[in-house]
Amino acid sequence: MMTPFRFSLFRKVAVVGVGLMGGSLAKAIKKHRLAREVVGMSRRQSTLTAALQEKAIDKGFHDVKKAVANADLVVLATPVSIINNMLSTMGPFLKRNCIVTDVGSTKASIVHIAEKKLPKHVHFVGSHPLTGSEKKGIQNADVDLYKDAFCILTPTDQTNKSACEKVKRLWTKVGARIKILTPDEHDRILSYISHLPHVLAYALIETIPKDCLEYAATGLKDTTRIASSSPQVWNDICIGNSKNIIHSLDELVKNLSLIRKAIVTDNQKVLVGHFKTAKNKRDKFLPDE
Repeated sequence: MMTPFRFSLFRKVAVVGVGLMGGSLAKAIKKHRLAREVVGMSRRQSTLTAALQEKAIDKGFHDVKKAVANADLVVLATPVSIINNMLSTMGPFLKRNCIVTDVGSTKASIVHIAEKKLPKHVHFVGSHPLTGSEKKGIQNADVDLYKDAFCILTPTDQTNKSACEKVKRLWTKVGARIKILTPDEHDRILSYISHLPHVLAYALIETIPKDCLEYAATGLKDTTRIASSSPQVWNDICIGNSKNIIHSLDELVKNLSLIRKAIVTDNQKVLVGHFKTAKNKRDKFLPDE
């Protein structure tokens, strides 16, 4: 039975991309009765079938026009390149005062395209929940994925305040903690705390000879877990936030060069100094719970 509208934020929510992120949000919206109807869109019938079986969505569509018709909220939960394409083409199918948001890991390019391409009667609010998994697909969707996670909103001076407040309420209701950043601030920060670690994990695994990997213990597995993430997703993120990621990579290479030099010259004082500095920073700002 559908939830009475008086208990909901939205009449209809359309989730474009019902994989891990979109499927988890759809489940959470239904659990917390935030919409009368939740529909999903996917190119794959198997994904829609699974989402319906999981009761994450009420209806499933392959066609964007049908999926977003009369939606009060559209959530773009696809790779960044597809989000950008959707923003460029979906405008004619959106009703007046529809709110569009996303879960993309880059923000400046997405916000720019949204503000340029979406009709003026549609309201875009950029968002990025800082959670997820190297796993993907509706089969790994978790109704509590967003509980206690930070969700960054990236409003600009063009963002409708009422729409922003509704998106903020949505993420708060599914358990997230809200942070507000500009799109550029978001992309600079994420290049260090998310994008760089993923690139490093990929590079680290690629560097290690295959005959060594059978001896790997939990240290290497923990360090490189995120290298099991979708290559296409991370290709899109690297291209979409290239300037910031290149800058963070350059800083990493600089620090690696200093450590390398200390090893080559047997300068144990400098080497221990690098390790102490890193340990103290992690222990202070990223303590184990």
